[in-house]
Amino acid sequence: MRRTRNPARSRAVARVATAVLSTALALTGCSHTSHPSHTAHQDTGKAAEGSRPVPPDARHIALKGAVNVRDLGGYRTSDGKQLRYGVVFRGDALGKLTPADLAVTSKLGLKSVVDFRLPVEVRTDGADRLPKGASAIPLPIDDTGLYERTTAAIGSRDPAQQQKALGDGKGAQTMQRIYRTFVTEAGARHQFAKVLDTIADGKRLPLLFHCTSGKDRTGWMSYVLLRAVGVPARTAEADYLLSNDIRKTADEKTREGLKKSGVMKDPQLIVPLQEVRKDYLGAALTEADHRYGSFDAYLSKGLGLDAGTLHKLRTRLLK
Repeated sequence: MRRTRNPARSRAVARVATAVLSTALALTGCSHTSHPSHTAHQDTGKAAEGSRPVPPDARHIALKGAVNVRDLGGYRTSDGKQLRYGVVFRGDALGKLTPADLAVTSKLGLKSVVDFRLPVEVRTDGADRLPKGASAIPLPIDDTGLYERTTAAIGSRDPAQQQKALGDGKGAQTMQRIYRTFVTEAGARHQFAKVLDTIADGKRLPLLFHCTSGKDRTGWMSYVLLRAVGVPARTAEADYLLSNDIRKTADEKTREGLKKSGVMKDPQLIVPLQEVRKDYLGAALTEADHRYGSFDAYLSKGLGLDAGTLHKLRTRLLK
């Protein structure tokens, strides 16, 4: 970075780069305004029985300072039971919640907020702003240096370096590698298992878990939880893919900001980092099958969930 660069502008660039990278972190602004009240659910569960869940606005909790906060309630299991609303939530970073947002989230009655972000993400993007009564549970998931490497490439403002790091399919390949680490890395498995154990225990519910963008680490955690309680794979996958719809406007604005600020000549390079894709989820699932033989075996052997814990999960979450 040149020494003559405006410090305020540099900080703004860092924040934009962080938003992009956190998306890449799969562990790695703008709000949704067309939504019903969180308490006004219209979901009968019927839509969740098929190939897709109910529309995102039926579960989405609209906030000014977070884009991708959702209630995981309402989904139907293969045996016809339904996840309870108001017990487990998924989200993105909560560090920019407004006073109005805190008023909304306080109505959720949260006791626990699990944060999968790395310390560098928290330092850059800010610690969570939690509603009264909610306690933080930091469970950072290691990205094996991805965050800093990608930050360096984007922050370099060098189109050639950015192309080398992210072009020609490298962005998508990077995301697939990250998703495999959700299965291969003992540390990641421990953190995901810890969340499931906490939910099964029930003492710290309602609970919200999140990363920075609420789509990769959080997306895998949501997928695993839904499958663990008996939600069909196709429905769990559809919930995972909803992040693309919910984050679309915010992600477009991020790319526009990167181009207008001169940080990136071709911000389309970050699209694979911003999106969730079936191949990313598929990379983790294939790895689970390869290492453990099946998804159920991944739950029992990889995450250490015994029959008793799975039973408690179903009891806590289903009706």
